[in-house]
Amino acid sequence: MSILQAVRILNDNVKKAERDIHKKQSETHKHPPSLFVCIIITSILMCGWGCLADELQARSIFQEANDFFRQGDFQASLNTYQQILEKHPMEGDRILFQMGIIYSYPANEQKDYQKSLECFQKLIENYPESRYKRDSEMMIFNINNVVMKDKAIDRQKTQIESLQQRVRSREDEITALKKEIKVLEQKIFALRKEPADKVLIEKRERRLTLLSKGEILKTYKIALGGNPIGPKERQGDSKTPEGVYIIDSRNRNSQYHLSLRISYPNEKDKKRAKELGVSPGGDIMIHGIKNGLSWVGDLHTGVDWTKGCIAVSDEEIEEIDRLVPIGTIVEIRP
Repeated sequence: MSILQAVRILNDNVKKAERDIHKKQSETHKHPPSLFVCIIITSILMCGWGCLADELQARSIFQEANDFFRQGDFQASLNTYQQILEKHPMEGDRILFQMGIIYSYPANEQKDYQKSLECFQKLIENYPESRYKRDSEMMIFNINNVVMKDKAIDRQKTQIESLQQRVRSREDEITALKKEIKVLEQKIFALRKEPADKVLIEKRERRLTLLSKGEILKTYKIALGGNPIGPKERQGDSKTPEGVYIIDSRNRNSQYHLSLRISYPNEKDKKRAKELGVSPGGDIMIHGIKNGLSWVGDLHTGVDWTKGCIAVSDEEIEEIDRLVPIGTIVEIRP
């Protein structure tokens, strides 16, 4: 073999070796070692799983906050949203919107319109591209309207309370004046020595008036029978008679403090009852409150409660008893 041939063979071997090296390098680039591949894949998976885990955790906490809200535990819901905001600031616009809603929610007894406005305003400032921006602007508008109305209502309530205070003050004055009038009436009443010569009972007005020679001595509010309309016709009808009678007796041991008996039935009453074939009844009195209930006082006139009699307070029947002698005319008008 000549030197030239040897050189050629050597060159061929070198070229072949170079081709083999290039081929192996190429294959190495196409198929990296399995350990290296595992490391890369593991890193990718760990990174992806961490993001996924964070997202799942955020969703879980959001659900927890929403559950608190639905249960009416608004403070717990706000606290949970605050935790989410600290851990997941990227969800800030959504969280601020939800917190703003909770602070202004009508059912929230601790609602705070100022904090609600702060949440919506912060959302608009920090997240100008947020999908919650427009709704936040609407909420700010609505809350400001509510606040203005609440302030107007508070002002009107204050005015009402002031007026009520003035009314109460006037009522006290009126009560005091009524007491003075009553005292003066009592003094005038005491100065009159002549007795009443007529008792006028006006059923419709629920009023009893003592008269002397046509002059009014005193008037009283009264209660009548439980069925006051129309004249008494029969026993047990709970009606108060109508007509002209006299005081024919008195009873100072009455079950109703004191009583003056009215001469019902008169001849006209008896005739009507006979035509109806019924008993006309009787024992129609002017009397006080049932014994043991004198504390009721004037309140008894709020309802017609007798069985046909005319009722006044115990204090009033004592006055009437002193001023109305036996034989006094009693006129009972409808």
